[in-house]
Amino acid sequence: MGDDFTISGQIVDVAAGDIFPGRVSMEDGRITRVARLKSAPDRLICPGFIDAHVHIESSLLIPAEFAAVAVTHGTVGAVSDPHEIANVLGVRGVEYMIENGRQVPFYFCWGAPSCVPATPFDSAGGRITVQDIRYLFTLPEVGYLSEMMNYPGVLANAPEVMEKLILARAMKKPIDGHAPLLRGDDLSRYIAAGISTDHESVGFEEAKEKIEKGMKILLREGSGGRNLDDLQPLLFDHAADCMFCTDDAHPGFLVGGHINRMVRRTLDAGIPLLSAMRAACLNPVRHYGLKAGLLKVGDSADFIVIPEVSKMEVEATYIRGRLVAADGKSKFKSEPCKPVNNFERHPVADAEIQMPASGALVKVMAVTDGQLVTECEPAAPTVDNGFVIADPARDILKLVVLNRYEKKARPAVAFIRGFGLKRGALAASVGHDSHNITAVGADDESLVKAINWVIKNRGALVVVDGNEKVVLPLPVAGLMSMEEGRKVAEIEDELNQAAKTLGTNLTSPLTMLSFMSLLVIPKLKLSAQGLFDVEKFRLTDAFAR
Repeated sequence: MGDDFTISGQIVDVAAGDIFPGRVSMEDGRITRVARLKSAPDRLICPGFIDAHVHIESSLLIPAEFAAVAVTHGTVGAVSDPHEIANVLGVRGVEYMIENGRQVPFYFCWGAPSCVPATPFDSAGGRITVQDIRYLFTLPEVGYLSEMMNYPGVLANAPEVMEKLILARAMKKPIDGHAPLLRGDDLSRYIAAGISTDHESVGFEEAKEKIEKGMKILLREGSGGRNLDDLQPLLFDHAADCMFCTDDAHPGFLVGGHINRMVRRTLDAGIPLLSAMRAACLNPVRHYGLKAGLLKVGDSADFIVIPEVSKMEVEATYIRGRLVAADGKSKFKSEPCKPVNNFERHPVADAEIQMPASGALVKVMAVTDGQLVTECEPAAPTVDNGFVIADPARDILKLVVLNRYEKKARPAVAFIRGFGLKRGALAASVGHDSHNITAVGADDESLVKAINWVIKNRGALVVVDGNEKVVLPLPVAGLMSMEEGRKVAEIEDELNQAAKTLGTNLTSPLTMLSFMSLLVIPKLKLSAQGLFDVEKFRLTDAFAR
């Protein structure tokens, strides 16, 4: 089938709020006619899905490989914040993502990262200044200011933060938000700064307040944060103000289904089809000014074919009139690329991760599966020879964050509950947002082994069980593989299965580990500089005084 053809089915006109039997005609990659018919095949023909907020790097895939998997599920575009690689490489990292994404037929809308580094309390490899953002806004692929995670800086009118917001408003770029648990007057002030979206709402009432005050809410279902079940009732009365996003979707999650899976789940919950499709297709295109078509005459011929709405499985995906995926397989592949990286750390020794006992209670981070928010649960430490050690019997494990941009930086150490390891260790060079080495383990020997395997590969995900290990090398910035998407998903599954044999019940343990150094989500996190109290927004002592 060439670029000039017709296709018939049940046309989903999301913009008009109508579904009708019809025929779509295309020439040279554009829609020339949409005709109503008396009858047509039962299959749905609708605009392609858009992921309204995603960090491509979190898929562990380079952009071209992400696109090759996403189109098999009907996704034709992604609003992507490259702040992960920007924290590693600065502007050079953003340029790498843009260039790689140009290889493939897919609508990438890149953001100019607003918070690199995210806070001054961590150690990143890159920095994005106001002048860098000004430059990035001149690139045609950069369409918005990425999530403003430094909400305390907004509320305090921090000069550099405000300068970035003012620049984005002056250049008429949408500004993405990041405001977990922010309510009341503080929320109003945050929105007044020009911030238009939020993907961090934990509960329905919080999200509803944000909508009522003028925000768009992104319903998130990723490998780490999963809020779709709690927030999808918003689609009954506020479909015009909602979008779907995956935020941090790892390869197994992406391969198993993308935005189409979210649409199916909302339909199962009784949400009307047009309301779900509005969030999946129309709202992101309009909010971010994407060029993806919406099945209107003159639009780019971007659409998907769904044989059975109850399954929401995509039979075919078209972009600019070209068949890019059919029957679960992509029609394009990415070209080989040269990796970029920033990795300086020397191997670590056992003595470097020891913590002297200096208090009656140690502050323990507590995690909950599916949530990025942690709690602080002080507990009596288990001490051996004057040092606090992990106590797997009480599910109190040692957590280490190690600066990968300096050869001999001192590791930061804390303790954590919720991972459930009985033995062994997990380690990763993916550690939001600065992407230092993050590791959790049941004993120091396993921790050191896992950390040093990450260092040996200059970036990797690692599970260690005695002398056994599973390793996924991440040569691109210590964040992404250069392998094909499904192969990466298979290795990721091996990693998760290996982690589960160590005792964890977390759905995605390595994904959860990557967020334990994210200093902009409450309450307690660990950076390369030390334990951090997010609510007080300052470093804190490891022991409760």
